[in-house]
Amino acid sequence: MKILVRFFSLCALLLVAAAVRAQLPSVQLKDLEGKTVDTSKLSNDGKPFVISFFATWCKPCNRELKAISEQYADWQDETGMKVIAVSIDQAQNINKVKPLVDGEGWEYEVLLDPNSEFRRAMGVQMIPHVFIIDGKGKIAESRSGYTEGAESHLIEKIRELVAGK
Repeated sequence: MKILVRFFSLCALLLVAAAVRAQLPSVQLKDLEGKTVDTSKLSNDGKPFVISFFATWCKPCNRELKAISEQYADWQDETGMKVIAVSIDQAQNINKVKPLVDGEGWEYEVLLDPNSEFRRAMGVQMIPHVFIIDGKGKIAESRSGYTEGAESHLIEKIRELVAGK
């Protein structure tokens, strides 16, 4: 009986944690131009968007963002979605982010999280980590890691959200 009580208590705690996480936490980050952005106010005019946590040194992160970039214009035209890439590079490596973004031609909104405050607030343990946010600002999906072709799942989920499924 004690085990069941503990189990249900843990389940209840997880449900509360999930409910708290439904909205984006408020953390002050900078964009590549040095402008302060409150993460709780991230939006896309009522359309879905993707938050992708990455680092310049993370090869799977860069492969994923590059793969998304190859389809990005088409996806934007079709659904109105956007990608917000959040670098977790530490302060001593922050100067490598803009050259990487510019060199790859990524047209994403890029935010800098050098102290990993937003990463921790979102519960991200491993990168790459992607969140799909619905048009109301709620987390619709979350996943870690990247395998080739996994970016196609992002647009499928976004299409579902846009269609109201």
